[in-house]
Amino acid sequence: MSKKIHHELTYDAPAAAVAAMLGDADFREEVCRRQGVLRQTVTVTPSGAGKEVVIDQFQPADGLPSFAKKLVGDEIHIVQKETWSDGERADVVVTIPGKPGDMTGTIRLEESEGRTTEVIDLEIKVGIPLVGGKVEGLIGEMLIKSLRNENETGRDYLSR
Repeated sequence: MSKKIHHELTYDAPAAAVAAMLGDADFREEVCRRQGVLRQTVTVTPSGAGKEVVIDQFQPADGLPSFAKKLVGDEIHIVQKETWSDGERADVVVTIPGKPGDMTGTIRLEESEGRTTEVIDLEIKVGIPLVGGKVEGLIGEMLIKSLRNENETGRDYLSR
């Protein structure tokens, strides 16, 4: 069982500016701060025509239903790895170390008339019998909230 997420973020900026923003560790740190992350490490490593972005973060488990909080504890350790082959496409893997499940998918930047749409397609899989589907749904809701926050932070960043 799995849950698929498709989400689009729009920016009033060319794709090159959005790609540069997504490869800026300071921007990624600001997104973490605005999301209320407890602590994080962001690394951006150039790789050929692309880059690798890794966000290793700990988020509070506040507000999770009790069945989910029993699985993760008081905080959730999340590792997000984006492998950008160029400035327009990345493969994404998000894991919760030591927990059964992950998110995998892609990010694409599509520019039209000076505006860029960041297209995110992810599949959430949680390998826990009976409650896996519920947990996938919770993760999906958290992800959408997180992406909206990132979009707001990105619009602020690009308007500077």
